[in-house]
Amino acid sequence: MSPEIEGLPIGIEFAPQLRAHAGKLLIGNGQRGREVHAGTFLRERRIVLDAALKGKTAELGRILVHELFHFVWLRLGNPKRRSFEDLLQRELRDRAPGELGWSAEHLKIGLHRGDCVNRTRRWRQYACESFCDTAAWLFSGIARHGEFTLPSAQRHERRDWFRRTQLTRRISV
Repeated sequence: MSPEIEGLPIGIEFAPQLRAHAGKLLIGNGQRGREVHAGTFLRERRIVLDAALKGKTAELGRILVHELFHFVWLRLGNPKRRSFEDLLQRELRDRAPGELGWSAEHLKIGLHRGDCVNRTRRWRQYACESFCDTAAWLFSGIARHGEFTLPSAQRHERRDWFRRTQLTRRISV
């Protein structure tokens, strides 16, 4: 059974040796780019997961929750997305280190001074990845992970944000 959002199925498939380069997901050996665990194609309503995750139940769950939350981010609406961005801006202003996953952390490290103020593409990508990593931390059932490096005070603020926006209630995905 495929997960659904708004009654429409989301296709999930596995492929070997996933890599990302220039905004594209590459499959197979010998490809350039950086190694990734998954890719989501929102318009196609499809998620591709690295085949190596099949034997790693907990990690597969964490990555799958992250990818499913890309669909949630898309449907979240501008006021809630901006509210989450405000939370991230406060963390940056307070110089909070770390993140709740590598996908957000490597983008956070690459942010430039004016990115959040100007809401550049780099900033919006970071906000989306941070949202999805936060959801994976909250909903995957994994208490500890090497990629969970955000300090506990900020983790509590993010959990509270999800509660306030009612994203911790039943989610039909």
